[in-house]
Amino acid sequence: MVIHKNYSLKRLNTFGFESTAAAFVEIHFVETLHLMETLHLMETLHLTDTLHLTETLHATDTLQLTDTLHLTETLQLTETLQLTETLHLTETLHLTETLHATSLRLPIYILGGGSNVLFTRDFYDVLFIKNNISGIKIIEDNNEKFCVCEIGGGENWHTFVLWAIENNLGGVENLSLIPGTVGAAPIQNIGAYGVELKDIFVKLEAINLKTFETKIFTADDCQFGYRDSIFKKKLKGEFLISKVFLKLTRAPHHKLKLDYGDIKKFLAAENIISPTIRDVSNAVIHIRQSKLPDPKIIGNAGSFFKNPEIPESQFELLKIQFPNLVGFKNLQSLNIKVAAGWLIEQAGWKGKRFGNVGVHAEQALVLVNYGEGKSSELIELATQIQSSVFIKFGISLETEVNFV
Repeated sequence: MVIHKNYSLKRLNTFGFESTAAAFVEIHFVETLHLMETLHLMETLHLTDTLHLTETLHATDTLQLTDTLHLTETLQLTETLQLTETLHLTETLHLTETLHATSLRLPIYILGGGSNVLFTRDFYDVLFIKNNISGIKIIEDNNEKFCVCEIGGGENWHTFVLWAIENNLGGVENLSLIPGTVGAAPIQNIGAYGVELKDIFVKLEAINLKTFETKIFTADDCQFGYRDSIFKKKLKGEFLISKVFLKLTRAPHHKLKLDYGDIKKFLAAENIISPTIRDVSNAVIHIRQSKLPDPKIIGNAGSFFKNPEIPESQFELLKIQFPNLVGFKNLQSLNIKVAAGWLIEQAGWKGKRFGNVGVHAEQALVLVNYGEGKSSELIELATQIQSSVFIKFGISLETEVNFV
């Protein structure tokens, strides 16, 4: 484990915007958080020299610390650090430069895949923790219709989807190729092509970043909404999601979601009459790759705005003026969901470039950084789009991307 000072976040956000963090660390074990807390690495740091833990740490060994920490007693890992026997820290804990913090605890920001964030400034007062907690396994396997999987919060979401399909486990195929990590999925309540995470969600395990206690959240606890959860509102920034538990179906009990026209078109073009979950996944991957730009080629975070919901009465009035307006009824709210991309395109923004940022030529819902743009430029563009859509349609667009 290495704690970096003044660390560039450019490669850790898919927009590719430059931003600097006061400190940055990647963690692979929940226990590492407890180690950092015990050593007070997230509070006042007065390290005037490099801190080394030069020996391999085992759960039953004695931790020998240098005088830099000014500890007068030997710390027993089985007591003070409360590490399990399965944790073996073989890396050297290394502070390459003096890391100074305020007298208060450094604010913490948990970073997943960086695929749905817009960094708006430099963070000289924040510790960024990259969640790399991995692992995929089946924990409930005694039902012929379904199983429950436990997935580490740092796992790549699409990697998990491919694992599920390879093991003929259904429920996530419509969520193929969504960027980001498994731990970020509940925060956003990710969704695509008629499926949302909440549809397969069982529970999650999270670490409180103030008390470092573990808490279990059920679906009700998460307060899922459209691209929303309690972790984007009341509990924003307060937890690191270490594990997610999802309920997946077994063959032949899969319930395929084939309602979307693009999926139907793909299956028809491939002459697939009885699709499998792999066929649906391939369809979604094809659709997403044809419509959405690759962040590795051009900086973007996918859909920048949410699809808005409006009252049915407003939708019917707009249909008179704009006959091509398409909407889908939300059976829970009874409102009509309309396509934000269509609204933006009709307002004249599709394909427009403004310096180093712009609106993607193929998908108006995607705002892009052409390489040297600044987040302030993108924010200004987004604000102008919101204003023009409201003037033309009377509809307010809400951002799906998280501003940090």
